[in-house]
Amino acid sequence: MVRMAPLALITEKVSVCAQFHPISLLPASGNLNPRPYSVYQKQVRRRRAVLIGLVLLAFVLLTATFGQGSGPIGGTLGSVFGPVQDAASRVFKPARDLVNWFDQTTEARGERDRLTRELEESRTQAVAGQVALEENRQLRKLVKLKEAGAVPDAYSPVTATVVTRSPTIWYSTVGIDAGSNDGIEINDPVISGDGLVGKITSVTRGDSVVTLITDSSSAVTAKVVPGGAQGVVRPKVGDPETLVLEFLDETKNITKGQTVVTSGWRGEGLSSLYPARIPIGQVARAPIDEREAIQSVDLSPYPDFRNLDLVQVLTGGRRG
Repeated sequence: MVRMAPLALITEKVSVCAQFHPISLLPASGNLNPRPYSVYQKQVRRRRAVLIGLVLLAFVLLTATFGQGSGPIGGTLGSVFGPVQDAASRVFKPARDLVNWFDQTTEARGERDRLTRELEESRTQAVAGQVALEENRQLRKLVKLKEAGAVPDAYSPVTATVVTRSPTIWYSTVGIDAGSNDGIEINDPVISGDGLVGKITSVTRGDSVVTLITDSSSAVTAKVVPGGAQGVVRPKVGDPETLVLEFLDETKNITKGQTVVTSGWRGEGLSSLYPARIPIGQVARAPIDEREAIQSVDLSPYPDFRNLDLVQVLTGGRRG
């Protein structure tokens, strides 16, 4: 006789198998339900489509990267995927343009900053060069003035730079960066490369104040050359750019353009503060009227008091 397995054991095995099979079993009729299997097939097809799309995209990127210049294989791929590449290029062109714009803008800003720095450095060097040339020109004029005999050998010139200026339009004083430590004393004459500037009226250890001959308190004994007519040079009232030579000998003939220099007189224990033959200016107008008790002529000073830069203080020596 064939031994039959219990019904309960058979039912349990069927249920376990159904859990691992994609087909569900109907409890009563025994017919199969096709819906879960069709959903599974759709998922598989969707995954295959995504995979195919990724493969195509990889081919497009490879073609765009290597182009048609990579040999026969590259040329074949370029001819096959050329239309796709062109379409992708048109699609991604706005994004590429935006990235390129950011890159170019950043690069342009860096270039602008570099050019700005170079321009500032060039401008600084140019200004420094101009200042050096101007100082050299003024120093040469001072040397030339001494070689012409306007500065006696008994004096020791101290070169200084003008560091402060009178705040008024009368150009009455300037400050220089040399003082008693450099041997400067009160009443020392001060000259520029063009001629007489003034005298020292205040001294500290490191700087000094120069009162210019355009100051209302200034008076310089002078003479006209050639000719020898003597007088006193003072600033003209109401005109800071003009000097006046007063108290002239009325018998002397003076013409426009003649030079006026310091006379450097000495006598009876007194002497002029300024050595002789330092240029002061030239006659600008000579309206000599013999009926006037005091003869005077207008002078145009040689030094440019408004733009003084380098000066020399004549220290030591004898006055007059």
